[in-house]
Amino acid sequence: MDASLARLAPFLDSLEEGILFLDRDRRLVNMNKAAATMLGQEPEQVIGQLCPSLFEGTACARACAKRGGCLLLPNREQSTQTLDLTWKRQDGVLLFLRIWAILLPEGGESTLVAVILRDRTREVLLEEEVSERLRLGKLVGQSPVMRTLIQKILRYARSDATVLILGESGTGKELVARALHENSHRHRQPYLRVHCAAFPENLLESELFGHAKGAFTGATTARMGRFEAANGGTILLDEIGEISPTIQVKLLRVLQEREVERLGENQSRTINVRVVAATNRDLLAMVQSGQFRADLYYRLKVLPLHVPALRERLEDVPLLAQTLLDEIKKPPGREQVRLSEEALAMLVAYAWPGNVRELGNALEYALVQGEGPFILPQHLPKDLSGQAKVSSTGEDKGIHYYRTPDVATEKEAILHMLQATAGNKVETARQLGMSRTTLWKRLKQYGIA
Repeated sequence: MDASLARLAPFLDSLEEGILFLDRDRRLVNMNKAAATMLGQEPEQVIGQLCPSLFEGTACARACAKRGGCLLLPNREQSTQTLDLTWKRQDGVLLFLRIWAILLPEGGESTLVAVILRDRTREVLLEEEVSERLRLGKLVGQSPVMRTLIQKILRYARSDATVLILGESGTGKELVARALHENSHRHRQPYLRVHCAAFPENLLESELFGHAKGAFTGATTARMGRFEAANGGTILLDEIGEISPTIQVKLLRVLQEREVERLGENQSRTINVRVVAATNRDLLAMVQSGQFRADLYYRLKVLPLHVPALRERLEDVPLLAQTLLDEIKKPPGREQVRLSEEALAMLVAYAWPGNVRELGNALEYALVQGEGPFILPQHLPKDLSGQAKVSSTGEDKGIHYYRTPDVATEKEAILHMLQATAGNKVETARQLGMSRTTLWKRLKQYGIA
């Protein structure tokens, strides 16, 4: 068995996963370079040690020692068992590992088990960082469904497999595709988006695959397609459900062979592109009705991602609205405009059939309609009217602030508006979106004469 391992050494050392080879007594008899890197020790330092002693102090080591055998070996109920392990090496480096074990073919009396180690440290730290920032690129959200989506994006970004992004119009599918690219090893390479519904069939074929000179009327020069232009990087096929059966056949060949043929040529060109497709249509229903090829559907849906509608994550509306508001170019004097509590309540209560895009449009509209430092209910589109949540006590709760370090305090906002209205309390209350009674209480509370 040792001779076999020696022959396989160049292959084993090329793997990203670490591999530990154990004998019947769980003693380490060999390992590859990736495993030595993860352990932070040279092979001669650890060969002969018991596997539990290498990961001393972890739940895996304790369970293995108690059981008297490898905890990860397949059993009757489960063919492969995996375990996520947090482990601090002797040099103090903290690692997050995913480990599993396989039985090797009986080839001698020594090596019987291979333990595979996958280093998840970068992935876990990225997830924690994103969880703290509540955003990934331009994707913003703190709801459970958004946290799950962001974690999947980070996990899928490590793969080159094809991703199918599903979601309603306006949910941010293109932002998801860009986040996949920017967090992958291809992030320094091209990222291209093709809006499939924007091209007629003959033009889409040329746009995707390129054409030779004279391939059709007007083709005065040869031209590479988007797949060639994205070589080494990522291509997003947006609105993939709109492509014709002819394009479906040619796209299937590209996914299978990783080659493209320019229109009017017989020469195949090899490409290395990560394909991401997106649609707001039910592709499975289209497959069942014969509108979309089943083989292409399953080629695209290797890693599916569902982008939730805004109504599925209404708790994200305050954060999302303020983020969008910060990104909108504002007129002079209104750079610090904020949402009043009543306006925010209307936003949260609305069902948002147009999703995040509709929310952004509503905020743009409100900025044009109103003046002063706050967006009030009457500034929002009429479609949102009647949706605000009213306090059961009937008392206006006053100003709502999404609190970030640069946002003025309520007292400062009141002082600013009093100055702007020359001390007119009725107009101040109206501009701030609060009742006169609430304003009087705030003036007394803050000691404002």
